[in-house]
Amino acid sequence: MSAQKTPEVRSTEQLREKWMKPDVITGSEILLRSLLLEGVECVFGYPGGAVLYIYDAMYGFEDFKHVLTRHEQGAIHAADGYARATGKVGVCIATSGPGATNLVTGIATAYMDSVPMVVITGNVATSLIGTDAFQEADITGITMPITKHSYLVRDVEDLPRIIHEAFHIASTGRQGPVLIDIPKDVSAAKTLFQPNVELNLRGYNPRTIPNRFQLDKLCRAIEEAERPMIIAGGGVIYSGAHEEIYEFVNRTQVPITTTLLGLGAFPSGNELWTGMPGMHGTYTSNHAIQQCDLLINIGARFDDRVTGKLDGFAPNAKVVHIDIDPAEIGKNVPTDIPIVGDVKTVLKMINPVVPTAVKAQAWREQIRKWKAEYPFKYADSDKVLKPQWVIEMLNDTTNGEAIVTTDVGQHQMWAAQYYKFNRPRSWITSGGLGTMGFGFPSAIGAQMAHPDRLVISINGDGGMQMCSQELAICAINNIPVKIVVINNQVLGMVRQWQELIYDNRYSHIDLSGSPDFVKLAEAYGVKGLRATTKEEAQSAWAEALETPGPVLIEFVVDKDENVYPMVTQGSTIDQMLMGDA
Repeated sequence: MSAQKTPEVRSTEQLREKWMKPDVITGSEILLRSLLLEGVECVFGYPGGAVLYIYDAMYGFEDFKHVLTRHEQGAIHAADGYARATGKVGVCIATSGPGATNLVTGIATAYMDSVPMVVITGNVATSLIGTDAFQEADITGITMPITKHSYLVRDVEDLPRIIHEAFHIASTGRQGPVLIDIPKDVSAAKTLFQPNVELNLRGYNPRTIPNRFQLDKLCRAIEEAERPMIIAGGGVIYSGAHEEIYEFVNRTQVPITTTLLGLGAFPSGNELWTGMPGMHGTYTSNHAIQQCDLLINIGARFDDRVTGKLDGFAPNAKVVHIDIDPAEIGKNVPTDIPIVGDVKTVLKMINPVVPTAVKAQAWREQIRKWKAEYPFKYADSDKVLKPQWVIEMLNDTTNGEAIVTTDVGQHQMWAAQYYKFNRPRSWITSGGLGTMGFGFPSAIGAQMAHPDRLVISINGDGGMQMCSQELAICAINNIPVKIVVINNQVLGMVRQWQELIYDNRYSHIDLSGSPDFVKLAEAYGVKGLRATTKEEAQSAWAEALETPGPVLIEFVVDKDENVYPMVTQGSTIDQMLMGDA
């Protein structure tokens, strides 16, 4: 019996030299090498006929890591979660036709939330394009409104350049998904591989450095303001500007609210942080926005869930908008001081000279008073498990240090309200599109990006069923995500709207026929636990934390609980339903 060989350990530089070696290889091999040269650590995907040459090239390619999901939507949401948790470009692969179209929801999710992704699809051979061939779909046409850019590769020699351009476009300016569609004959064709290192993208030159004259205007506005307010969004996190915004707030002493996608951009324990604004935001944030005389928007896009009724939004404020995308400035809210540039760059330039808001002392006292008088409240109970209490327990037992992903609905809002984030890229949720099914697979991507951190996936009983098949890859790969199911046996947010707005006309929201989630988890080889009381909840959660692998914990909660505060459509954001508590 021969001695077993010790695997050769090679440095990243040695591997890059190996991958960059000029060779006559197939388009599929070019793709894999190019992805590695772009720094891709993991690809999520699902094979099919049009990408078989690509998957054949993966065979025996030990340097290339691929995770086989159980549905294409699981693959793209996992890649999305990986991107949000790291700031790197997420990558997924799917075949032509139905494989590609199954990615559409995930592409739109990433596009709405400005997430950098490269989405690779296969297509039928170039000679068959446009003939309605088997499993053919015009995926570049279908996704044109929801991608930052897209490519249909017709010549294998263009592939290295296209891949390099795609990563650059996805990760610069206002980030977003880029699609590369590769016909089957292109993936099979051979050519001399010469890695593309140059970029020549005429017409694509995102503006990152702001106009200094506009920064001077902002400084004067802060000096003159008596009631200034900052609203910070996901752009702060995407640009890596959490340290710069902390310095900006510390220097100016201007109170700050962070949007749903901005949670974690500023420490929640800071006395100047007022919580989240908007439809389910804090009393303090919403009333501060409505009464401020200067509103500084940093990296947010004035989403309708933040602004409420537009013609009554921040009626007394001079509006400053800092954003890398000039198309967002003035799109929804008229802007007095537009500042186009990368948030991190803007804050680095202005921090050394920005003044303290001296006239705002009384305003800061008002903010502190509102925070003390109007915190989030709910009517706790020892008879039924309240979802807010569950989120508080998760927060208290993890010191707010976990990476938390959510699906969409009531549980998402409770998580945003009651989990306190102090670190960027620790909160992963579908904001703009509101995609049910996003929460669990995105947690898989986040956990693979950060294997040593605790990742909690908080889901409703509705959204959990949309991608529950991905339990299989948690079990097979021992991905230790802690999967929380807030089970109220109903489509909770829809029920809440039907109760408050549609006069209790409950239509098609009953989920009482859902599966036994504990048995479902166990069927996939994942430990399942259930809790219906506080004592059971504490015990089950402690057991989950002590378990090294994946665990699903079902918390059976009060089905009639609503998310408060709430601003109904057509109202200004200070016209809030506060709830019984």
